[in-house]
Amino acid sequence: MTPREEELIAREMLERPELLGIRLQEKRWGDVAALVRYVRHDVPADLAMTDPALYKTLRDQITFFHLRGGGSLNLSTLERLAADANRMSHEASLAAG
Repeated sequence: MTPREEELIAREMLERPELLGIRLQEKRWGDVAALVRYVRHDVPADLAMTDPALYKTLRDQITFFHLRGGGSLNLSTLERLAADANRMSHEASLAAG
């Protein structure tokens, strides 16, 4: 996944908080890890100058994410789960083909 793809996934999940629960149920660990990475890096400060409305929206969404307990998600565990899922998917495709 490219950094831009991760950003788009994270911003979608911030905009629609119910997606976090759905993606956890679906075991889409890579998407959840992308969200946690995005939130940890926070909103770029220069965005406050170039697009203040977007900056405020993203800051509010990140605050809401933390208030709902999202900050307790363990990034290293999510990354390990995503890597394991990718490896198993790759092995299954090799066995099938």
